[in-house]
Amino acid sequence: MQQKLTMDEAQTISRALEGDLDAFNLLVLSYQELAYNTAYRIMADPAAAEDATQEAVISMYRKLRSYRGGSFKSWFLRIVTNACYDELRRQKRRPSVALEPETDDGETMESPSWLEDPDAGPEERMSDRQVEAAVQHCIQGLEDKFRTVLVLVDITGQDYETVAAAIDCPMGTVKSRLARARAKMQECLRGFGELLPAKFRLETEDEND
Repeated sequence: MQQKLTMDEAQTISRALEGDLDAFNLLVLSYQELAYNTAYRIMADPAAAEDATQEAVISMYRKLRSYRGGSFKSWFLRIVTNACYDELRRQKRRPSVALEPETDDGETMESPSWLEDPDAGPEERMSDRQVEAAVQHCIQGLEDKFRTVLVLVDITGQDYETVAAAIDCPMGTVKSRLARARAKMQECLRGFGELLPAKFRLETEDEND
């Protein structure tokens, strides 16, 4: 079932609609991590993800009065994904994504902080970075419509109904696109051989969009 608003969230939204800036800031704090994680997975660029997240927050503020109830998360995720697409259209700078994250100077990061597990040993950290890079490379190879559904369902953990509302498509389309995206991911990840653990070898279904 689609997630219902909690009493506190409903009250916060109501206050924000009345122009309470503190209430709006509470909404931003509640959703900014989800927004950034979604944007980063869609674009694979921390700076672009930050830009898209900032643009989504600004857009949320401007469009808040257009919210007509229902899942606020779905409503905001639609704003986030649209901001990502706008940012990608503006940038269009690379034909493909590097397998390793880069610094602002264009050099490969040896140990990007967002991939580190403080409890892991050197070999585990190296393996985790390789897996992360392989998965992100394959995500970036997907068409936008498949990438978005995969990110929202498999990466950020949203349910089908939330995603359907966020992308304004029937739930059957979400399931179909997810099946296609998983199949394409599995095909791509096979190219990385034994690098990936079994949990990344996705089960797929033959479904058409």
